[in-house]
Amino acid sequence: MSWFVDTLKAYPEIAIFLALGFGYWIGGKSFKGFSLGAVTSTLLVAIVIGILGVKISPNVKSVFFLMFLFAVGYGVGPQFVRGIAKDGLPQAIFAVVMALLSLGAAVVAAILAGYDLGSAAGLFAGSQTISASMGLATDAIGRLGRSPEDTQALLDSMPIAYAVTYIFGTVGSAIILAQIGPKLLGIDLVAACKAYEVKLGAGQGGADATNWYEFDVRAYSVAQNSPFIGRTVSEIEAGVQPGFRAFVERIRRGGKIIEADPATVIEAGDVVAIGGKRNQMIERLGPSGREVEDAELLDIKTEGVDIYISNKSVDGKPLEELAHWPGARGVFLKKIRRGPTETVIPILPKTQLFRGDVITVVGRTQDINATAKNLGYVDRPTTVTDVAFMSLAITIGALVGAVVINVSGIPLTLSTAGGALIAGIVFGWFRAIHPTFGRIPEPTLWFMNSVGLNVFIAVVGISAGPGFVAGLQKLGISLFLWGIFATAVPLVLGMLVAKFIFRFDPALILGICAGARTTTAALGMVCEAAKSQVPGLGYTVTYAVGNTLLTIWGMVVIMILS
Repeated sequence: MSWFVDTLKAYPEIAIFLALGFGYWIGGKSFKGFSLGAVTSTLLVAIVIGILGVKISPNVKSVFFLMFLFAVGYGVGPQFVRGIAKDGLPQAIFAVVMALLSLGAAVVAAILAGYDLGSAAGLFAGSQTISASMGLATDAIGRLGRSPEDTQALLDSMPIAYAVTYIFGTVGSAIILAQIGPKLLGIDLVAACKAYEVKLGAGQGGADATNWYEFDVRAYSVAQNSPFIGRTVSEIEAGVQPGFRAFVERIRRGGKIIEADPATVIEAGDVVAIGGKRNQMIERLGPSGREVEDAELLDIKTEGVDIYISNKSVDGKPLEELAHWPGARGVFLKKIRRGPTETVIPILPKTQLFRGDVITVVGRTQDINATAKNLGYVDRPTTVTDVAFMSLAITIGALVGAVVINVSGIPLTLSTAGGALIAGIVFGWFRAIHPTFGRIPEPTLWFMNSVGLNVFIAVVGISAGPGFVAGLQKLGISLFLWGIFATAVPLVLGMLVAKFIFRFDPALILGICAGARTTTAALGMVCEAAKSQVPGLGYTVTYAVGNTLLTIWGMVVIMILS
């Protein structure tokens, strides 16, 4: 054992990976639906390692924290800008109100309890489940000009308060929003979501989701007396019944196969390959004596791909309108994902698409390529990251954040961490408009988000280890109770404000509140209680704004209380 401890002290980089390994492993376990999560588990494991006396350079956590914050900003950029600039403005304003309530509750709790700055920052981070705020709080504490001993004492108390308050911050938020919220607001959540789905066109058909296996291509022989003879493909496709989407993909004529386009004219004796949703094909076209077996004709290359929405003309358009665009011909929509949490958006006729959304479609390769030209571009899987873009963007943001402006003797600065976050928002939004550069694949973005944050947390925990036990004994049960106060008060007040002042639709209120508090676990419980994905429509804009502000509040807590 002594050899193991001495090795960790001599090679502290091993301690980081040890904390990550056990942290992710423990965080992946759940008990009756509850899990500590990777961040809290990594922190606790790191504290245990820190008690052994392992010391790590603070530069390590700074590098990974900058990477993490840039990834956060990059992910929320499109939704953040859209929420500020367009129809999401009321939701964005509400997210600001919720963030202020969260800040106020934590500050009041810290003042009434008499906590030091580090404990106050940890209380805020844990009760609001915003781990990233501890990074900016760390920077702010480091700039207070206190002695190294006092500074370290404050930094050591931060993860203690975070660990104690995080558990209720996570579980309590989900219970308050998903179970107490509907009763408090007098909302029948299931009925409200069904009513909202009707407003979005549920039951009208024409834009329902399709799965890969639901797309089918069948061959039909054109009879000699068919009314379709002499008509173009576009005329035939335009004349189908409302809610029925089918497309002429290929034609066998005189023993040869030709690719159909809207101007192709149908002739007697043609065998046409018609693509569409299987249930609709069976209901309206088959089984039929006109259907024939033609393996060669039906050998059509289809694929399912993601399309990144970037076209300004598409922004805000409902699916029922986009379905009639020429570029939508032959393509069927499977899924819409929005925001950094990839929130699944319900596919209904009046559901709107926004720049930054990712849609999954199925159809012929040539039809998908045509659709992508109208919507954005095909986001085919890649493992290549634009590292030059990412690194220079972080550099620019950090340089801007490093600027210090003195106002009446008070130094004001974003800090390098805050600069990296803002840079991520700006460059993430810019890429949503011009997606030909700056590509960061989802796996890489996940790595930057998850591992970047957890390396920072691991270093914080290892550094705080020696004083953890003494700090916990000092703060005790009162810290847990004040954490409940700081978690519950903003959520309860926020729900009331959302209903009676902002007057959001009852189906969206709880999703909006979950987003403003950046609690994905609560959104999952809300959607489960609602038996619908509709609450997710209110999550993305408020998440983008709330995640940004709550992270910055880590620095603001220190500024207020110091």
